[in-house]
Amino acid sequence: MMIMMAPEASPEQIRQVVARLEATGTVHPKVVPGASQIAVAAIGDAAAVRGLGLQALDGVDQVVPLSRPYKLASSELSHHAPSVFDIAGRRIGPDTFCIVAGPCTVESREQTLRVAEAVAPHAGMLRGGAFKPRTSPFSFKGLGRPALEILAEARERTGLPVVTELTDLQQADAVAEVADVIQIGARNMQNYALLEVAGKLGRPVLLKRGLSSTLEELLMAADYVLKEGTDEVVLCERGIRTFETATRFTLDLGAIPWLKLHTHLPVIVDPSHAAGDRRLVEALARGAAAVGADGIIVEVHDEPEQAMCDGPQQLRTRDFPRFATEVLAHAALVGRRPSTG
Repeated sequence: MMIMMAPEASPEQIRQVVARLEATGTVHPKVVPGASQIAVAAIGDAAAVRGLGLQALDGVDQVVPLSRPYKLASSELSHHAPSVFDIAGRRIGPDTFCIVAGPCTVESREQTLRVAEAVAPHAGMLRGGAFKPRTSPFSFKGLGRPALEILAEARERTGLPVVTELTDLQQADAVAEVADVIQIGARNMQNYALLEVAGKLGRPVLLKRGLSSTLEELLMAADYVLKEGTDEVVLCERGIRTFETATRFTLDLGAIPWLKLHTHLPVIVDPSHAAGDRRLVEALARGAAAVGADGIIVEVHDEPEQAMCDGPQQLRTRDFPRFATEVLAHAALVGRRPSTG
């Protein structure tokens, strides 16, 4: 349910509505600022909300049901206006296109700094894995905490905000100290305890779609983060598992316009993981720009043949400037400008 406050509602009247909802014990209230009026989202027991008679309270305009199973991520919450985020000086929203680029994994200080400096003139953010969830227990799982120190140094050198993945509850504080954006990977999209912790860390969250998850499941996973206090969640389509084996995953470009209709959250695309082949990444990235994505996240390495993780899908640093120019030109055709510092 959505409690729409009157435009002239006072802070005390809003607090009274929130207190009444919290007193039920079965409803999670969240205050949602708007252009002309404030709303209070009441997530949980709809019958309990209806029984409170909130319409009669001073400052309440109307109580409106939210029809979708995902509540805080729904476009209904924002009256179908897309959210715009400013993340460490990088704008993500309907008028910009943000390229997040960097190595799949932080392998060494030298390698990470080389890649960071190569992508910095053309990218909006730096990605890099410190902790890597791997299908095989014998694969390289990242350098861990030392990698976070390397990413912090790369940010100091380049000015690029850092995106890195949180894979375990025990890493949460260490990752939050360094990350400008906390990534939740596809395999953890429905790790609800991890989502709730990520939502409490006070950082924007990049949430990747699960390998076999529906879009509604992705948005309900976003609600787990949003209900804990983090307002800035960026959704990521990264390909889903289908019968097709020609590419690593099947990139669902139709997901982007669908999500644009049903959520107010920004949506980016990961063409690297979808393709599994660097030769296909540019075409998928251009397609993402054409269908209205707010950005892409791509993997870049100076020596991908020697990479310790996902070498075949990582772009070469020498090819990245031309790649970024081509993709940003496609984004410009739909009215997007680069999201850079």
